[in-house]
Amino acid sequence: MAAMACCKGRAKMFFACGCSKHYFRTRLVAACGDTQIWGVRVGCLPERAIPLDYFYVVAGLIGLFFGGEALVRGSVGIARRMAIPPLLIGLTVVGFGTSTPELLVSVDAALRGVPDIAVGNIVGSNIANILLIVGLTALVWPITVMGATLRRDTLVMVAAALALVPVFALAQMGRISGAVLVLGLIGYLVWAYRTPGAAAEEDENLPAPSSTWVSVLWVVGGLAILMLGARFLVDGAVNIARGYGISEAFIGLTIVAVGTSLPELATSLIAAVRRQSEIAIGNIVGSNIFNVLGILGITAVISPIPIAGRFLTFDLPVMIAASLVLTVLLLTRPKIGRITGVALLVGYVVYVWAAQG
Repeated sequence: MAAMACCKGRAKMFFACGCSKHYFRTRLVAACGDTQIWGVRVGCLPERAIPLDYFYVVAGLIGLFFGGEALVRGSVGIARRMAIPPLLIGLTVVGFGTSTPELLVSVDAALRGVPDIAVGNIVGSNIANILLIVGLTALVWPITVMGATLRRDTLVMVAAALALVPVFALAQMGRISGAVLVLGLIGYLVWAYRTPGAAAEEDENLPAPSSTWVSVLWVVGGLAILMLGARFLVDGAVNIARGYGISEAFIGLTIVAVGTSLPELATSLIAAVRRQSEIAIGNIVGSNIFNVLGILGITAVISPIPIAGRFLTFDLPVMIAASLVLTVLLLTRPKIGRITGVALLVGYVVYVWAAQG
Protein backbone atom coordinates (compact mmCIF):
# COMPACT_ATOMS: atom_id res chain seq x y z
CA MET A 1 0.00 0.00 0.00
CA ALA A 2 1.31 3.41 -0.90
CA ALA A 3 1.37 6.39 1.38
CA MET A 4 0.06 9.64 -0.01
CA ALA A 5 -0.55 13.19 1.13
CA CYS A 6 -3.58 15.16 -0.02
CA CYS A 7 -3.66 18.29 2.12
CA LYS A 8 -2.47 21.63 0.79
CA GLY A 9 0.95 22.13 2.33
CA ARG A 10 0.18 19.77 5.20
CA ALA A 11 1.36 16.25 4.61
CA LYS A 12 -0.68 13.50 6.25
CA MET A 13 0.01 9.82 5.79
CA PHE A 14 -2.85 7.68 4.50
CA PHE A 15 -2.85 4.12 3.28
CA ALA A 16 -4.60 3.54 0.00
CA CYS A 17 -7.06 0.65 -0.28
CA GLY A 18 -7.36 0.39 -4.03
CA CYS A 19 -9.36 3.53 -4.82
CA SER A 20 -8.26 7.14 -4.94
CA LYS A 21 -11.21 8.18 -2.72
CA HIS A 22 -10.83 5.51 -0.04
CA TYR A 23 -8.08 5.51 2.54
CA PHE A 24 -7.39 3.73 5.80
CA ARG A 25 -5.85 6.02 8.35
CA THR A 26 -3.67 5.71 11.39
CA ARG A 27 -5.27 8.71 13.12
CA LEU A 28 -8.18 10.13 11.20
CA VAL A 29 -10.00 10.15 7.88
CA ALA A 30 -9.59 13.41 6.01
CA ALA A 31 -12.02 15.23 3.76
CA CYS A 32 -11.21 17.13 0.58
CA GLY A 33 -11.88 20.84 0.61
CA ASP A 34 -11.98 23.14 3.58
CA THR A 35 -13.05 20.60 6.21
CA GLN A 36 -11.05 20.84 9.41
CA ILE A 37 -10.63 18.06 11.94
CA TRP A 38 -8.78 18.75 15.20
CA GLY A 39 -7.85 22.17 13.84
CA VAL A 40 -6.07 20.83 10.75
CA ARG A 41 -7.33 21.30 7.19
CA VAL A 42 -7.56 17.83 5.74
CA GLY A 43 -8.43 16.18 2.44
CA CYS A 44 -10.27 13.19 1.03
CA LEU A 45 -13.24 12.07 3.15
CA PRO A 46 -14.10 8.47 2.25
CA GLU A 47 -17.48 7.55 0.86
CA ARG A 48 -17.74 4.74 3.41
CA ALA A 49 -16.75 4.61 7.05
CA ILE A 50 -13.68 2.57 7.96
CA PRO A 51 -12.91 0.12 10.78
CA LEU A 52 -11.13 2.72 12.90
CA ASP A 53 -14.35 4.74 13.17
CA TYR A 54 -16.14 1.72 14.62
CA PHE A 55 -13.26 1.28 17.05
CA TYR A 56 -13.73 4.91 18.13
CA VAL A 57 -17.44 4.30 18.75
CA VAL A 58 -16.85 1.11 20.75
CA ALA A 59 -13.98 2.66 22.72
CA GLY A 60 -16.12 5.71 23.39
CA LEU A 61 -19.04 3.62 24.67
CA ILE A 62 -16.75 1.62 26.95
CA GLY A 63 -15.16 4.83 28.24
CA LEU A 64 -18.55 6.40 28.96
CA PHE A 65 -19.74 3.34 30.87
CA PHE A 66 -16.69 2.85 33.09
CA GLY A 67 -15.98 6.56 33.42
CA GLY A 68 -19.54 7.19 34.60
CA GLU A 69 -19.28 4.32 37.08
CA ALA A 70 -16.03 5.70 38.50
CA LEU A 71 -17.45 9.22 38.75
CA VAL A 72 -20.55 8.06 40.64
CA ARG A 73 -18.53 5.94 43.07
CA GLY A 74 -16.08 8.73 43.79
CA SER A 75 -18.79 11.38 44.13
CA VAL A 76 -20.84 9.23 46.51
CA GLY A 77 -17.72 8.57 48.59
CA ILE A 78 -17.00 12.30 48.93
CA ALA A 79 -20.65 13.08 49.71
CA ARG A 80 -20.75 10.45 52.47
CA ARG A 81 -17.55 11.83 54.00
CA MET A 82 -19.17 15.28 54.04
CA ALA A 83 -22.23 13.83 55.82
CA ILE A 84 -24.59 14.87 53.03
CA PRO A 85 -28.05 13.29 53.54
CA PRO A 86 -28.62 10.11 51.49
CA LEU A 87 -31.70 11.57 49.78
CA LEU A 88 -29.73 14.59 48.57
CA ILE A 89 -26.98 12.27 47.32
CA GLY A 90 -29.55 10.29 45.35
CA LEU A 91 -31.19 13.38 43.87
CA THR A 92 -28.02 15.25 42.90
CA VAL A 93 -24.76 13.28 43.02
CA VAL A 94 -26.07 10.01 41.59
CA GLY A 95 -28.53 11.77 39.30
CA PHE A 96 -25.92 14.03 37.73
CA GLY A 97 -23.33 11.25 37.75
CA THR A 98 -25.38 8.86 35.62
CA SER A 99 -26.27 11.72 33.25
CA THR A 100 -22.69 12.93 32.81
CA PRO A 101 -22.12 10.87 29.62
CA GLU A 102 -25.05 12.64 27.95
CA LEU A 103 -23.73 16.02 29.14
CA LEU A 104 -20.17 15.59 27.88
CA VAL A 105 -21.24 14.12 24.54
CA SER A 106 -23.81 16.86 23.90
CA VAL A 107 -21.47 19.68 24.94
CA ASP A 108 -18.62 18.25 22.87
CA ALA A 109 -20.88 17.86 19.83
CA ALA A 110 -22.32 21.38 20.18
CA LEU A 111 -18.89 22.99 20.52
CA ARG A 112 -17.61 21.10 17.48
CA GLY A 113 -20.43 22.18 15.21
CA VAL A 114 -22.57 19.02 15.09
CA PRO A 115 -25.76 20.21 16.88
CA ASP A 116 -27.88 17.38 15.47
CA ILE A 117 -25.85 14.89 17.51
CA ALA A 118 -26.08 17.11 20.59
CA VAL A 119 -29.88 17.37 20.41
CA GLY A 120 -30.39 13.85 19.04
CA ASN A 121 -28.41 12.44 21.95
CA ILE A 122 -30.85 13.94 24.50
CA VAL A 123 -34.08 13.22 22.64
CA GLY A 124 -32.93 9.76 21.58
CA SER A 125 -31.77 8.90 25.11
CA ASN A 126 -35.19 9.74 26.56
CA ILE A 127 -36.94 7.66 23.91
CA ALA A 128 -34.56 4.74 24.45
CA ASN A 129 -34.91 5.01 28.24
CA ILE A 130 -38.66 4.41 28.03
CA LEU A 131 -39.18 2.14 25.04
CA LEU A 132 -35.92 0.16 25.13
CA ILE A 133 -34.75 0.11 28.75
CA VAL A 134 -38.18 -0.08 30.44
CA GLY A 135 -39.12 -2.74 27.88
CA LEU A 136 -36.01 -4.83 28.59
CA THR A 137 -36.41 -4.35 32.35
CA ALA A 138 -40.04 -5.54 32.23
CA LEU A 139 -38.92 -8.63 30.30
CA VAL A 140 -36.37 -9.49 33.00
CA TRP A 141 -38.90 -8.99 35.80
CA PRO A 142 -42.33 -7.27 35.78
CA ILE A 143 -42.13 -3.75 37.18
CA THR A 144 -44.34 -3.12 40.19
CA VAL A 145 -45.75 0.40 40.25
CA MET A 146 -45.79 1.95 43.71
CA GLY A 147 -45.44 5.31 45.38
CA ALA A 148 -47.23 8.60 44.72
CA THR A 149 -43.90 10.44 44.41
CA LEU A 150 -42.89 8.24 41.49
CA ARG A 151 -46.09 9.18 39.70
CA ARG A 152 -45.40 12.83 40.55
CA ASP A 153 -41.94 12.61 39.02
CA THR A 154 -43.41 11.02 35.91
CA LEU A 155 -45.71 14.02 35.49
CA VAL A 156 -42.67 16.30 35.85
CA MET A 157 -40.99 14.27 33.10
CA VAL A 158 -43.95 14.88 30.78
CA ALA A 159 -44.04 18.59 31.65
CA ALA A 160 -40.31 18.89 30.86
CA ALA A 161 -40.83 17.19 27.49
CA LEU A 162 -43.75 19.51 26.63
CA ALA A 163 -41.63 22.53 27.58
CA LEU A 164 -39.35 21.74 24.64
CA VAL A 165 -42.13 22.31 22.07
CA PRO A 166 -41.98 26.14 22.06
CA VAL A 167 -38.19 26.03 22.36
CA PHE A 168 -37.79 23.73 19.34
CA ALA A 169 -40.37 25.76 17.41
CA LEU A 170 -37.94 28.71 17.51
CA ALA A 171 -35.38 26.56 15.64
CA GLN A 172 -32.68 27.88 17.97
CA MET A 173 -32.04 27.11 21.62
CA GLY A 174 -30.17 30.03 23.14
CA ARG A 175 -28.56 30.64 26.50
CA ILE A 176 -31.70 32.17 28.00
CA SER A 177 -33.78 29.09 27.14
CA GLY A 178 -31.04 26.87 28.53
CA ALA A 179 -30.86 28.87 31.75
CA VAL A 180 -34.65 28.58 32.19
CA LEU A 181 -34.41 24.79 31.89
CA VAL A 182 -31.57 24.64 34.43
CA LEU A 183 -33.58 26.80 36.86
CA GLY A 184 -36.48 24.39 36.34
CA LEU A 185 -34.23 21.50 37.34
CA ILE A 186 -33.07 23.33 40.46
CA GLY A 187 -36.67 24.04 41.41
CA TYR A 188 -37.60 20.40 40.90
CA LEU A 189 -34.70 19.18 43.06
CA VAL A 190 -35.64 21.54 45.89
CA TRP A 191 -39.27 20.47 45.66
CA ALA A 192 -38.40 16.78 45.56
CA TYR A 193 -36.04 17.09 48.54
CA ARG A 194 -38.62 18.88 50.66
CA THR A 195 -41.49 16.57 49.75
CA PRO A 196 -42.03 13.87 52.37
CA GLY A 197 -41.38 10.38 51.08
CA ALA A 198 -39.58 11.62 47.98
CA ALA A 199 -38.19 9.01 45.67
CA ALA A 200 -34.68 8.68 44.30
CA GLU A 201 -33.07 8.06 47.67
CA GLU A 202 -29.51 6.84 47.54
CA ASP A 203 -28.92 3.10 47.36
CA GLU A 204 -27.04 2.29 50.57
CA ASN A 205 -25.42 -0.69 48.87
CA LEU A 206 -23.83 1.54 46.24
CA PRO A 207 -20.07 0.91 46.50
CA ALA A 208 -17.83 3.84 47.36
CA PRO A 209 -14.09 4.27 47.99
CA SER A 210 -12.78 3.89 51.53
CA SER A 211 -11.10 7.30 51.85
CA THR A 212 -11.59 10.86 50.66
CA TRP A 213 -8.39 10.92 48.60
CA VAL A 214 -9.28 7.68 46.88
CA SER A 215 -12.72 9.15 46.16
CA VAL A 216 -11.12 12.24 44.62
CA LEU A 217 -8.96 10.01 42.41
CA TRP A 218 -12.07 8.11 41.30
CA VAL A 219 -13.78 11.40 40.40
CA VAL A 220 -10.78 12.80 38.49
CA GLY A 221 -10.14 9.51 36.72
CA GLY A 222 -13.83 9.08 35.90
CA LEU A 223 -14.08 12.58 34.42
CA ALA A 224 -10.94 12.04 32.32
CA ILE A 225 -12.26 8.74 30.96
CA LEU A 226 -15.67 10.29 30.29
CA MET A 227 -14.19 13.21 28.34
CA LEU A 228 -12.01 10.89 26.30
CA GLY A 229 -14.92 8.54 25.71
CA ALA A 230 -17.16 11.42 24.63
CA ARG A 231 -14.54 12.63 22.15
CA PHE A 232 -14.05 9.13 20.70
CA LEU A 233 -17.79 8.52 20.42
CA VAL A 234 -18.50 11.82 18.66
CA ASP A 235 -15.50 11.37 16.34
CA GLY A 236 -16.54 7.89 15.30
CA ALA A 237 -20.24 8.70 15.02
CA VAL A 238 -19.66 11.77 12.82
CA ASN A 239 -17.31 9.90 10.48
CA ILE A 240 -19.68 6.93 10.18
CA ALA A 241 -22.61 9.24 9.44
CA ARG A 242 -20.72 11.16 6.78
CA GLY A 243 -19.05 8.11 5.32
CA TYR A 244 -22.33 6.27 4.75
CA GLY A 245 -24.42 9.31 3.95
CA ILE A 246 -26.49 8.84 7.13
CA SER A 247 -27.80 11.95 8.82
CA GLU A 248 -25.97 13.02 11.95
CA ALA A 249 -29.36 13.40 13.64
CA PHE A 250 -30.12 9.69 13.11
CA ILE A 251 -26.72 8.67 14.50
CA GLY A 252 -27.27 10.90 17.52
CA LEU A 253 -30.80 9.58 18.07
CA THR A 254 -29.71 5.92 17.96
CA ILE A 255 -26.07 4.86 18.41
CA VAL A 256 -24.97 7.84 20.48
CA ALA A 257 -28.21 7.98 22.50
CA VAL A 258 -28.17 4.29 23.41
CA GLY A 259 -24.46 4.52 24.21
CA THR A 260 -24.90 7.39 26.65
CA SER A 261 -27.83 5.52 28.24
CA LEU A 262 -25.67 2.53 29.18
CA PRO A 263 -25.48 3.58 32.88
CA GLU A 264 -29.29 3.69 33.05
CA LEU A 265 -29.53 0.35 31.24
CA ALA A 266 -27.08 -1.32 33.62
CA THR A 267 -28.73 0.17 36.71
CA SER A 268 -32.25 -0.81 35.63
CA LEU A 269 -31.35 -4.38 34.62
CA ILE A 270 -29.45 -4.97 37.87
CA ALA A 271 -32.39 -3.57 39.85
CA ALA A 272 -34.76 -5.85 37.91
CA VAL A 273 -32.64 -8.92 38.68
CA ARG A 274 -32.70 -7.92 42.37
CA ARG A 275 -36.50 -7.47 42.16
CA GLN A 276 -36.10 -3.75 43.00
CA SER A 277 -38.50 -2.47 40.37
CA GLU A 278 -39.01 0.90 42.06
CA ILE A 279 -35.30 1.66 41.63
CA ALA A 280 -35.43 0.58 37.99
CA ILE A 281 -38.35 2.82 37.02
CA GLY A 282 -37.21 5.69 39.25
CA ASN A 283 -33.83 5.59 37.55
CA ILE A 284 -35.45 6.02 34.12
CA VAL A 285 -37.83 8.80 35.14
CA GLY A 286 -35.10 10.71 36.97
CA SER A 287 -32.70 10.37 34.05
CA ASN A 288 -35.26 11.76 31.58
CA ILE A 289 -35.88 14.78 33.80
CA PHE A 290 -32.14 15.43 34.15
CA ASN A 291 -31.58 15.00 30.41
CA VAL A 292 -34.11 17.66 29.38
CA LEU A 293 -33.81 20.22 32.16
CA GLY A 294 -30.16 19.72 33.10
CA ILE A 295 -28.16 18.30 30.20
CA LEU A 296 -29.89 20.13 27.35
CA GLY A 297 -30.11 23.29 29.44
CA ILE A 298 -26.41 23.30 30.38
CA THR A 299 -25.41 22.50 26.80
CA ALA A 300 -27.40 25.48 25.48
CA VAL A 301 -25.92 27.79 28.13
CA ILE A 302 -22.40 26.77 27.06
CA SER A 303 -23.10 26.86 23.32
CA PRO A 304 -26.43 27.90 21.71
CA ILE A 305 -27.86 25.08 19.60
CA PRO A 306 -29.68 25.33 16.25
CA ILE A 307 -32.63 22.91 16.20
CA ALA A 308 -33.28 20.97 12.99
CA GLY A 309 -36.90 20.84 11.82
CA ARG A 310 -37.15 17.05 12.11
CA PHE A 311 -36.83 17.20 15.90
CA LEU A 312 -39.97 19.34 16.21
CA THR A 313 -42.04 17.43 13.66
CA PHE A 314 -41.05 13.84 14.43
CA ASP A 315 -38.59 12.98 17.22
CA LEU A 316 -39.92 15.29 19.94
CA PRO A 317 -43.54 14.11 19.40
CA VAL A 318 -42.30 10.53 19.73
CA MET A 319 -40.52 11.43 22.98
CA ILE A 320 -43.65 13.12 24.33
CA ALA A 321 -45.83 10.18 23.27
CA ALA A 322 -43.47 7.69 24.96
CA SER A 323 -43.50 9.81 28.14
CA LEU A 324 -47.30 9.89 28.11
CA VAL A 325 -47.48 6.12 27.58
CA LEU A 326 -45.23 5.53 30.61
CA THR A 327 -47.28 7.98 32.67
CA VAL A 328 -50.54 6.22 31.77
CA LEU A 329 -49.01 2.85 32.65
CA LEU A 330 -47.84 4.11 36.03
CA LEU A 331 -51.16 5.80 36.84
CA THR A 332 -53.52 3.05 35.69
CA ARG A 333 -51.72 -0.27 36.20
CA PRO A 334 -50.27 -1.90 39.30
CA LYS A 335 -47.61 -3.62 37.22
CA ILE A 336 -45.78 -3.30 33.89
CA GLY A 337 -45.65 -6.91 32.71
CA ARG A 338 -43.67 -8.77 30.07
CA ILE A 339 -46.32 -8.33 27.36
CA THR A 340 -46.16 -4.56 27.84
CA GLY A 341 -42.38 -4.81 27.80
CA VAL A 342 -42.48 -6.56 24.43
CA ALA A 343 -44.86 -3.88 23.11
CA LEU A 344 -42.44 -1.14 24.22
CA LEU A 345 -39.52 -2.91 22.51
CA VAL A 346 -41.51 -3.28 19.30
CA GLY A 347 -42.33 0.41 19.51
CA TYR A 348 -38.62 1.23 19.75
CA VAL A 349 -37.79 -0.92 16.71
CA VAL A 350 -40.54 0.83 14.73
CA TYR A 351 -39.22 4.22 15.81
CA VAL A 352 -35.64 3.43 14.75
CA TRP A 353 -36.91 2.18 11.39
CA ALA A 354 -39.04 5.28 10.85
CA ALA A 355 -36.27 7.65 12.05
CA GLN A 356 -34.02 6.68 9.14
CA GLY A 357 -36.20 8.64 6.75
